[in-house]
Amino acid sequence: MTTLIERPNTALLVIDVQNDVMAGVHNRDGVIANIAFLVDKARAESVPVVWVQHSSDDLPEGSDGWLYVHELTHSGSEPVVHKRYGDSFENTDLEAVLAERKVGHLIVTGAQTDACIRSTLHGAIVRGYDATLVGDAHTTEDLSQWGAPPPDKVIDHTNLYWQHHTAPGRHAGTVSTGSVNFD
Repeated sequence: MTTLIERPNTALLVIDVQNDVMAGVHNRDGVIANIAFLVDKARAESVPVVWVQHSSDDLPEGSDGWLYVHELTHSGSEPVVHKRYGDSFENTDLEAVLAERKVGHLIVTGAQTDACIRSTLHGAIVRGYDATLVGDAHTTEDLSQWGAPPPDKVIDHTNLYWQHHTAPGRHAGTVSTGSVNFD
């Protein structure tokens, strides 16, 4: 249902599953295992896998913390989008990468739920994409000492909110890893 013309394909988006980003997050190993399963499934079904990698003053490009976690293996043919803002579309080549592959539907995974995941989901919808969040394949750190809910509640709330998100001519939703359909 995307509003993008001649963009029938789906892509798996893996956002910021980097060493420092994933240090101390809620259910780290389970989330990474679910993402690894989805990467393997996407590859088996010839679905594009697009990797997004964040950098900042605190996460310098090329540092050990900036690298993707060792449990996930990037294939050399899969694009990597480098970003400096929460929304993976903002000031990146993500739109060009997706247009080249005729992608109109994104399956979204990664970190952090209350920052780059939410920003990218909204960025996708406002740009005309359908965007599906994989509810058990995203995570965040505990920011409750600064007034945020505990991470499991942030994840639950984001899953609930995105499950019922709507926009004219676009589809949003939340699914579990086992329910992901790349068709």
